[in-house]
Amino acid sequence: EVQLVESGGGLVQPGGSLRLSCAASGFTFSSYAMSWVRQAPGKGLEWVSGIDTWGHTHYADSVKGRFTISRDNAKNTLYLQLNSLKTEDTAMYFCAKDQGKYYLTKDYNYWGQGTQVTVSS
Repeated sequence: EVQLVESGGGLVQPGGSLRLSCAASGFTFSSYAMSWVRQAPGKGLEWVSGIDTWGHTHYADSVKGRFTISRDNAKNTLYLQLNSLKTEDTAMYFCAKDQGKYYLTKDYNYWGQGTQVTVSS
């Protein structure tokens, strides 16, 4: 059974930082690209960042230079470091498993339950 469990969300002020974690199980974590996606209130899902199995990273223009995605295959854990947070970053953040092995396709077949990030003064 594939399980993705996000944690680390919370309430922060603009300019603040958070570190999100995604604990993965039920599949060979090291063989799959992973992504973070988010959903703001009243909006659809937005791809935020992805990382392939070789550690190459990709970012949406809106977060480039502020967020950092990483993975620890030994711990089956995906991370997202969120720095210089803006109110526009307020959303539910989801960890997502890519449907195909190795490469980032942005086509997912599993998601976690999400962790809420709220940026407010």
